[in-house]
Amino acid sequence: MFDFAIIGGGIAGTSAAARLSHLGGVILLEGEDSLAYHASGRSAALFERNYGKPPVIALNMASLEYHRDANGGVLSPRGLMLVGSAELEDRYTADLTRMSLTPITVEEARAFIPILDPSVVDRAAYDAEAWDIDTDRLVQNFAKETRANGGEVRTKSAVTAIRQTPSGWVLTLKDGAEIEARNLVNAAGAWVDVVAEMAGIPPLGFTPMRRSMARLPAPAGLDVSSWPMVFGPGEDWYAKPDAGALIVSPGEEDPSTPHDAFADDMVLAEGLARYEEFVKEPVTRLLANWAGLRTFSPDRNLVLGPSPHDAHFIWCAGQGGYGFQSAPAASQLLADLIAGRQPELDAQTVSALNPQRFNRQ
Repeated sequence: MFDFAIIGGGIAGTSAAARLSHLGGVILLEGEDSLAYHASGRSAALFERNYGKPPVIALNMASLEYHRDANGGVLSPRGLMLVGSAELEDRYTADLTRMSLTPITVEEARAFIPILDPSVVDRAAYDAEAWDIDTDRLVQNFAKETRANGGEVRTKSAVTAIRQTPSGWVLTLKDGAEIEARNLVNAAGAWVDVVAEMAGIPPLGFTPMRRSMARLPAPAGLDVSSWPMVFGPGEDWYAKPDAGALIVSPGEEDPSTPHDAFADDMVLAEGLARYEEFVKEPVTRLLANWAGLRTFSPDRNLVLGPSPHDAHFIWCAGQGGYGFQSAPAASQLLADLIAGRQPELDAQTVSALNPQRFNRQ
């Protein structure tokens, strides 16, 4: 019998497995052929410390040292820019305040990204302290740590049934095999409420939100490698260099059901049109497109810790768009709570992430 069975091999599950492998025997179960197949494998992969609500920002801040230093670090310089126009002044101002960016001139903005259209872009702001995350390396580092501590990492291991026993849980896999564990960790991304219902635990009302991406050739054949990630006002589009090309997203949050998501052509076209309003180079073709599901709890904060309905059912859910940047601190908090240790995070943040909060409403 394992001490912890973790369902979900994205960044939530792999980071939780690594931390919990120091507390007991762990098995990580991923239904797909590889780890980080769904939302985690389709992330824009930026660490921006001021992105999210206050509890998420606290997790981001607490994760920076790990991202920077652990196993040689996974960060590389990128930078973050916000651009605006007179027509969308209110949205721009709200983003400027929320993200704590420093205003720069349009000329400075165009020095970073020369395709910006100065007849539209009349204001900009910038933060140098935003970094690309090597997401594959981070996931594999966590998986390696799990295995080094004697834990198992299994792909192609979809869970089809869960039943409770006097000693814990029995998980039935698609191939008929059964896994026994004292504790069940629900890190199933868009499927977390499905897993809860399978286990007889009340679901919390998570909502998977589709977000689409398009991969474009580098505009005008320019070298985009040093460009910062750039947001339009209201985050109704953003663009980021990626291996010599440019990825552009309409920034949508369309409620969905748990599934292997794909881009909506109309939504993607509308987002690309909004992006084109701010630049001088039109979109002439796509290299690829895809979508992922960013899953949010009802209050849009992560849900970390034992269920109030059963302390042996542990939530690691609701990462939304913050999974990679918050993972080191989120997984450490989860392990601290399970081990009965005093968390390093402040009490207000811990309370804001506790599953018990939904019982107080």
